[in-house]
Amino acid sequence: MKRQYTDEHAEAGTRAPLPEIETWPNQYAEPYEIEIAMPEFTSVCPKTGLPDFGKIVLRYVPARRCLELKSYKMYLLAYRELGIFQENVVNRVLRDVVRAAAPVSATVTGDFAPRGGLGTVVTANWSRKRGKR
Repeated sequence: MKRQYTDEHAEAGTRAPLPEIETWPNQYAEPYEIEIAMPEFTSVCPKTGLPDFGKIVLRYVPARRCLELKSYKMYLLAYRELGIFQENVVNRVLRDVVRAAAPVSATVTGDFAPRGGLGTVVTANWSRKRGKR
């Protein structure tokens, strides 16, 4: 039986260039959590070319850097033209946020609209040991 999904489908979008996520210096030493939600996230299925719709929520505890919101918004908007699986969206966003801001911890949740009767919620977490900030 012929595979319908290829390795190229699985890897699609995971290394594509996206806008830089800018940061600015955190002014507070005490830990606090920031939550950023994009309720109208869109990307493209790499196999069918059909749009995927969902809500992306980022929760992170900043260390030395905070995300600059406009650049993060432009970063997320770039997914509109990107063929990438929903699971890869969530993991890629988490990876890129951690690279940009080096937070104490971060969680990205993608709550994607049902297609064919199936909805998908994907959550990815990252944390580092508390220590030097």
